[in-house]
Amino acid sequence: MDTRWLEDYLALIDFNGFCRAADKRAVSQPTFSRRIRSLEEWVGATLVDRSTHTMRLTPAGERFKMAAEATLRRLELGRDEAREIAKASSETLRFASTHVLSLTFFPTWLRRFESDEPSSLTVELTADHMIACEQLMIDGSAQFLLCHHHESASTRLDSDFRSIQLGEDILLPVMSPSLAKTSNLETGPLLAFTGESGMGRILAAARTAGGPAQSPQPIFASHVASVLTAMAKNGQGIAWTALSLVEDDIAAGRLVRAAGPEQDIPIEIRLWRQKARQAPAAEQFWNKIVKADLNNKDA
Repeated sequence: MDTRWLEDYLALIDFNGFCRAADKRAVSQPTFSRRIRSLEEWVGATLVDRSTHTMRLTPAGERFKMAAEATLRRLELGRDEAREIAKASSETLRFASTHVLSLTFFPTWLRRFESDEPSSLTVELTADHMIACEQLMIDGSAQFLLCHHHESASTRLDSDFRSIQLGEDILLPVMSPSLAKTSNLETGPLLAFTGESGMGRILAAARTAGGPAQSPQPIFASHVASVLTAMAKNGQGIAWTALSLVEDDIAAGRLVRAAGPEQDIPIEIRLWRQKARQAPAAEQFWNKIVKADLNNKDA
């Protein structure tokens, strides 16, 4: 069914005749008449009473008039809504971020790239564990992924994606000063990462590559580094975590290192994106980041 047939049908009713309706629709009268016939064939009923000189609808035609009006009205509303959604989507930056970086890095970093001029851009941030964030990127639900990265750790983002390094961090073990009197990294108790955690993935890969030795059996596990860190501050165990998350706690004496600096695992802060071209707002933002990176290298 061609929606033009509905428009023709309503024009026929409005102008009360085939000739004037055909002129309004900018087609010949034979073409217009064929369209009305095609509509009747599709409906399976005669809509126009052709037995009189005056244009008159059949009872079926009267009932179908309301359906035609409602259908075109809903299509018009649907088109307008779709255009508004598409416009809003093109003016929205959608980020996925691991929990730690959503707290410690993202807000300050984003501010550097915000224009001093008023902007209609909307920024959406989804904070989750690494596997969920990768899935958002693979599904196309996020344009950018902010996460920690280590060259030894695998990632689900294949050759269809690319990334840029934004900064550096350190993965290190910490514990409360009270626990440090009786425990160390080798004896525990250990607060561990679950398999969904990006930091857990990095820690496992670093160990395989000859990094820190295997720790004792964990007494608690979570994919959220801030949870493990909070438990470590409470003296409940030793937790591996990002320096960016605990730097202030170490300086204030609320946490201490559970091992020497030789056990530290240097990690990168990276921003990922799809290689395929994205919405103009996302491309413009990426270009700002690349330009800032080049300026930093030249400085």
